[in-house]
Amino acid sequence: MNGSSGRTTVISRTVARIVVPIILVTAIALLFRGHNLPGGGFIGAVLAAAAFALVYIIFGLEFIQREVLAIKPDGSERHRLVETYRWMASLGLAIAVASSLAPLAFGAPFLTQGVLFLEHLPLYGELEVASAFAFDIGVFFAVVGGLLTIVAEVGNE
Repeated sequence: MNGSSGRTTVISRTVARIVVPIILVTAIALLFRGHNLPGGGFIGAVLAAAAFALVYIIFGLEFIQREVLAIKPDGSERHRLVETYRWMASLGLAIAVASSLAPLAFGAPFLTQGVLFLEHLPLYGELEVASAFAFDIGVFFAVVGGLLTIVAEVGNE
């Protein structure tokens, strides 16, 4: 599963260059609208992980390290890559747990959502900021980190 641009076709590389940004924009859109509508951290993360898996399959591990993560390949690349993904999953889990427990500090039940309405914003009008978005961000990072760890480990075998 360790693809490289030398073993893939021009068509697959071209399609990946077009499709991956579309997938990532869709993933971010689902993440941002998920606290009030269908979508959210999980499905956005699955799409984002699928985009990165496609890049890994089509362009290879070295491309991800060099172009996406700005890591110089030095022989320990798989270990460093997996550690980066595990760190991302851990950070996401910490954010999700912290945002779940935060209402308890204010005497509210576990996972209670708080909403703040910002009105009369220049160029935007009204903005709704929900605490559930922090939970969605945590889920997003946890799922992306977990799925990319799996992809990297499976690609290692």
